[in-house]
Amino acid sequence: MTNVQILALLLALSAAAHIGCAAAFIAWRGGHSGPKALLIGGGASGAACGLYFAALSAYQ
Repeated sequence: MTNVQILALLLALSAAAHIGCAAAFIAWRGGHSGPKALLIGGGASGAACGLYFAALSAYQ
């Protein structure tokens, strides 16, 4: 892997982790239980990572 590919992967994982944590926190503060909020955050994280990788592959 090139340096640019590694940096793109790290950026995608960082953005997905931030989005997932924010979604889980919002769900938890919205009244969902802890495990359900974690599932919501995981779904948001997976969706964000998938969208980022799809956009990255379309760009190249």
